[in-house]
Amino acid sequence: MLPNFGFHLPLSTWVDVWPSLPPVLATTPEAEYAPFVLAGVLLTLVVVYMASKLGGELSKRFDLPPVLGELVGGVIVGVSALHFLVFPETGAAAADSAVMTVLAWLGDLDSEAITHIFQSQSEVISVLAELGVIVLLFEIGLESDLRELGKVGYQAAIVAVVGVAAPFTLGTVGLVMLFHAPIIPAIFAGAALTATSIGITSKVLSELGSLKSTEGQIIVGAAVIDDVLGIIVLAVVASLAKTGEVDLLNVVYLIVSASAFLIGAILLGKFFNRSFVAIADQLQTRGALLIPAFTFALVMAFLANIIHLEAILGAFAAGLVLDETDKRKELDQQVMPIADILVPIFFVTVGAKADLGVLNPTVAENREGLIIAAFLIAVAIIGKVVTGWTVFGQPDLNRLAIGVGMIPRGEVGLVFAGIGSASGVLDKPLEAAIIVMVILTTFLAPPLLQWALKGQEESKLTAKTTLSAVE
Repeated sequence: MLPNFGFHLPLSTWVDVWPSLPPVLATTPEAEYAPFVLAGVLLTLVVVYMASKLGGELSKRFDLPPVLGELVGGVIVGVSALHFLVFPETGAAAADSAVMTVLAWLGDLDSEAITHIFQSQSEVISVLAELGVIVLLFEIGLESDLRELGKVGYQAAIVAVVGVAAPFTLGTVGLVMLFHAPIIPAIFAGAALTATSIGITSKVLSELGSLKSTEGQIIVGAAVIDDVLGIIVLAVVASLAKTGEVDLLNVVYLIVSASAFLIGAILLGKFFNRSFVAIADQLQTRGALLIPAFTFALVMAFLANIIHLEAILGAFAAGLVLDETDKRKELDQQVMPIADILVPIFFVTVGAKADLGVLNPTVAENREGLIIAAFLIAVAIIGKVVTGWTVFGQPDLNRLAIGVGMIPRGEVGLVFAGIGSASGVLDKPLEAAIIVMVILTTFLAPPLLQWALKGQEESKLTAKTTLSAVE
């Protein structure tokens, strides 16, 4: 439940009286914690934006994708280092949060009050991060071209299917044969290998100006399909974890609803665009174009969410639909400031949740996990890179870039690990191995994708120079 943000005193009054508040505050109604929840959110956002900007700028200076810097910035302020940004779902307590320590000192709060504030503040930041990735996928949809995406649709589907099947098969069979893992935990780990973080890949493509390239369109299309397949795989392994059996009815429902939603959204665009432009032209107040467009994106995200799909798929579909309107360029410019505010929260949060402690070989229970992790990382990379060579009929295509673009697991992989851990299916070494695999693939993918795409540009430039010299 989201916290109550109602105020009982002006902010200036709270600033004056805050240091002298008595410990008895912890026993007052929950509404009385609201100023502290807000203060915690504000302080956390300051940390997020500083980490995001400093990390992004440093990455840019070293000619690396800024999103990598945002992820690293998140790691530094997160559970692996400074503990400014930690979350209950990762096992952290209020006492682990540096922000909560500051609030407890300023307000003289007891542990019960701080625990409540920590949980509420974490929920707010998590919701803002979810909004960030929704806005990011809406923006990516606007920058994509539905016609071009349609041209590579079958190729993206092949890449997605192979990108799910190859790592899942290699991972599951390898864990059973090489490490003698029980079948259900092996299936769970194999399922975690199927994920692709569309948010991270699409952000890198956008930053490199390659989103509209054929490779970019195949990667984005495949990542969207991969996300749908990932949801279905997750439903299967979650059923296995709970009952040891697969709920076939639920799987069929997910397949039908996902297909109907995406196809329906695209068909809707043909009828919706004229109405949208007509409505926007009639509005005369601020946000005449942005507010209706953003509302449409949120409605689509909501519809996707209630039929048990990812909200980001709805936002992406909304962007694709509005990309066909005459006001696309104007809308794209207006969405950018919103993305600049919300998207960094998502990437810093992903980095903050990555616990690099599982990489410490001096901890006995990590050693077996690191050996298994080495195997999972190899499978995670090979199983996705090979997808680039499943695209036929285009000899000039940068197949390495397509494969590399599918590598990052990001927050999607962490969801698999979290569900496996909560269900008790995964033992500590295997859980640690999955987390290591997710962390390294997430951080390796941006520079590798940049290298793969720049290699293509340099090859084309060399070819043009050679051709000019011959002529």
